[in-house]
Amino acid sequence: MEFLLKFRINEHLYLRNPESSEIGKSIIKNAINLVYEIGFEQFTFKKLAQKVECTEATIYRYFSSKHKLLTYILNWYWNYLEFVAKMRLQQITDSTAKLKLILEIITHSDGYSSEIQEYDLQKLHRIVISESSKSYLVKEVDEINKEFVFNPLKSLCQFIGEIVLEINPKFAYPKSLSSTLMETAHDQQFFSEHLPKLTDNKSRTQHKNYVLAYLNVLAFSVIK
Repeated sequence: MEFLLKFRINEHLYLRNPESSEIGKSIIKNAINLVYEIGFEQFTFKKLAQKVECTEATIYRYFSSKHKLLTYILNWYWNYLEFVAKMRLQQITDSTAKLKLILEIITHSDGYSSEIQEYDLQKLHRIVISESSKSYLVKEVDEINKEFVFNPLKSLCQFIGEIVLEINPKFAYPKSLSSTLMETAHDQQFFSEHLPKLTDNKSRTQHKNYVLAYLNVLAFSVIK
């Protein structure tokens, strides 16, 4: 199934909405490809301009910094995950089954396939695993947060927390558990692939399966 998804991204992240023009859309697509290829530290607007085949000044007309561009990309991804989760959970009534499916979705273990014309979801997932913390683990996080640019991540965690409360209405830490599950999904995947001695994945290959199994143990051992 091929379809287009349009999400409203916080206007504080851009100077000009990249969805408003073909060059803007190309900036986002090529930014995803470039960050995936070389990492956020090596990523520059000069290199991006070469990929897009435009001037560096053109990039700056859309984004004032590479940090805001990264956060824009991540916001799209968080919106996408919440959209998919809500869509796929519509027909599920059992709360435990809902949370298990959520864990499959955030680890990309659910086997759900869709063709989205705009962005490469596999590359986006890899960027989230290796780069997402760089969006908020910064000195200026409190000032940045005042512009509500982390709301999509908060909304996704809120949604997961509501499912946790369906399982155990008396559980005292639904938001903390939700954000922990999200971060653990990324950190353990990264560790399993690159720093395996920080994990218990003995296979050294089935990274997603290992992370999903660990998240299930982590979640359900503390909820009940």
